[in-house]
Amino acid sequence: MDKNSRDKRFIRKPIFRGGNKEFSKFLYSNLKYPKAALDQKIEGTVIIRYEIDHKGDVVKTKILSSLGHGCDEEAARVVKLLKFDIPKGPRKLKVKFHRTTKVKFVMPKKKLVKPTPTPSPIPEAKLAKKGKSINYLYTKKPVLIDEVQKKNAPKTYSYNVSW
Repeated sequence: MDKNSRDKRFIRKPIFRGGNKEFSKFLYSNLKYPKAALDQKIEGTVIIRYEIDHKGDVVKTKILSSLGHGCDEEAARVVKLLKFDIPKGPRKLKVKFHRTTKVKFVMPKKKLVKPTPTPSPIPEAKLAKKGKSINYLYTKKPVLIDEVQKKNAPKTYSYNVSW
């Protein structure tokens, strides 16, 4: 091997498998918005510095910019879940690495429920011609059919569909 073909880096930095896109995806898929922050409607960014050991595990965290209301603790919890790949170097050195990242807390958006279109009613003349029907009985808890006729039975809905 000549000098130019060898990797010139003496110490190789840890890599998150999948790159920055997977890093962000992992971070935010495991992040749970703290209840105290939700109640107070707190949004912002926690800046956290962490230490990666020679195995690729996060061993220490330090909050550089705090948000409070449980956000700091949640950011530290998620960062400690990270696992990095450490490329093997020419020497078997046990080096600790330090990184800093920002964890953004943004209030979750409420999902809008779109109303479902109601089917147009079928004319009764068409229903009478077909001669088929289905009876459907719905109760909030399991009940025998004989109990439905009693007065103390739970609320029951009965549907009769004919076509």
